Formats: sequence, C-alpha cells, structure tokens
Amino acid sequence: MKSNLKIWMRVLLVVCAVALLSVLVFPIWQIQLAAPQYPEGLVLLIYASKLGGNVDIINGLNHYIGMKTLHAEDFIEFTVLRYIIIAYALLILITGVVGKRKLLNATFAAFVVFGIVAMVDFWKWEYDYGHNLDSDAAIKVPGMAYQPPLLGYKQLLNFGAYSIPDIGGWIFIGVGAILLTLVVLEIRASKAKKLSTPLTNKVVAIVVMFFVAATIASCNVKPQPLQLGKDNCYFCKMTVSDPRFGAEIITNKGKIYKFDDMHCLLAFLKSGELPSKEIKDVYFVSFEGNHDFVKASDASLLKSDNLHSPMNGNVAAFVNADSMRQTMEQLKGTRVTWKELNVD
Repeated sequence: MKSNLKIWMRVLLVVCAVALLSVLVFPIWQIQLAAPQYPEGLVLLIYASKLGGNVDIINGLNHYIGMKTLHAEDFIEFTVLRYIIIAYALLILITGVVGKRKLLNATFAAFVVFGIVAMVDFWKWEYDYGHNLDSDAAIKVPGMAYQPPLLGYKQLLNFGAYSIPDIGGWIFIGVGAILLTLVVLEIRASKAKKLSTPLTNKVVAIVVMFFVAATIASCNVKPQPLQLGKDNCYFCKMTVSDPRFGAEIITNKGKIYKFDDMHCLLAFLKSGELPSKEIKDVYFVSFEGNHDFVKASDASLLKSDNLHSPMNGNVAAFVNADSMRQTMEQLKGTRVTWKELNVD
C-alpha cells in the first residue's frame, strides 16, 4: 500500500526518533539558583534517571528551611521515564517507517498527552517540596512557601530561582514542534476535509495555546517590589535598606537582577557580565510616592550630591519632570538622562 507521507517527512521522523533517544544522556531540565552568598550560582539538573549539578549543596540549604532533601530513589519518575522515552522514540520511528498519516496524528496526540502529564507531574513535585516543610526547621517565615517556578523566574527569599529546559528538554520541544508542523502540513495538503479530524484539530489548538501561553508568560515578567531588609543588591551584595534608589534589570528570559543604587546598576552593566542583547528592560524605583517602578527610558532623572544614596550614585528617578521639579529645587541638582548615565 502506498505511503501517505512524503519521503522527507518519514526521514525527518526517523531523525526525531534518534534525537529523542539522546535525551537519555542529556539533562532534561535545570533550576538555577543565584544569591549573594553564591555569586557563581547553583544549579539542579534533572535527567531521565538521576539528579545532577549541585545537589548536595542545595540539599544542605533546603535543610535549613525545612524542605525535604532530594534523592533520585525517592522518585518513581526516575525509574519509568527512561522506558517512556524509549517507547515514544520507537513509536515515532515506526511512524516514519510505516508512513501513515493517521499514525502520525495518533503519535502526535500521544506525545502531547505525555508532555502535559509530565509538566503537571513536575508542578506537583515542586509544590510538594515547596509547601510540605518541616515544622522544626531552623528558618521559618510565616506564610512563606518555596515552590520553584515551573517555567521562568521567581524570587525565593534572597535566592532567585530560574527554571528552564536543558538540552534534553529542548530536544523534547523540538521533536514536538516538528510533529506539530508535519501534522499541520498534512492537514493543509489534504483535499478531503475528513482527514482533518476534530481530535487532531483540538490537539493542535491545545499545543498552539500552550506555546503561546508560555511565550506570553516569559514576555510579561514585571519588576518585583524590593523587600527592605531581605533583598540584596546583586552587585555590591548589600541588603536593600532605602526604597528610593532601587533599580532592576529584566532579561529576555525573565530573570530579574536587583540593585540598591544607580552606581551598582551602572557598574554591573559596564562589567559585561550580562550582554546588552540579553536585557529586555531596565526599571528604576520612583523616588517619590509609593516608589512604583518606572522604565529607564521613561524616567526623569535627578543627580545631586545631596541625595546621599546608599552607594553614592546620588541619582533619583521620577515618573515625570513635573514630579521632579520640587525635589530639584530643594537639592540643587541637575537633570540627566539615562543615555548620558549609561554611556560606556
């Protein structure tokens, strides 16, 4: 019987099957942790059958806040996941060899179901470890939970947690994207409407919405209020004590860097640690009122030695020139622009 799928599609499916098998050796997910006492950062790597990275250090830190220690043998997922990956790789391989359109649709639907179940299971795992805390822990913050983000960035006390797919995870996403593309191409190429089954349309819609939602979530990260006495400046490591001079950088991936003074922000930018192409937005804390955030490009900036900011940057941000005028008259400062301050 003649195959429904084109030769190049079948070859691509075989390549996807081989790529999926490589996930067995690469980390699937990573959770990065950054704090002033660990400037080089810590990372938890999640493989198909084990945990990697700075597991012992992270377990030691978790002990102080009452979280359970992480051990691969405590997770049934590490026992069965490798076999699930092999099964899906074989299913995709069979789809490529047989080359039937209906089998492609079924394989794609099964792959999407697995992805959804895996993410729900991961979220439940994070929730359990972040909420079920030891009541005798050395550090207890009323109402505080330590659940890492499912995807993106989240502040946990003085630690910034950043959760993102690793090599294996991106391979999973790539395989899913290829399967989706093949399904869509086959639907478009089909002359008979009956080949575009309601089930396939629903699955495609679900996957598209998932990717759109994930993209929107990563793009809509907003600055986080500075917590006096808790947050530390990323550059100078000092605890934030004055709410009037803070600033934050948000990266394209949603990571947030917090600073207690314009001096620290500018020194960090000029250090080159974070390439400018990775910066999405820069925000300043408004000097007046409720100390809301204002984008650097929109802020009116006042420079005056009489401001006495924490690290002597002596620059204050205002929502507009009118709100700055009275303070400017009192402190005898000069108006500057973000471009002038941020010159190399």
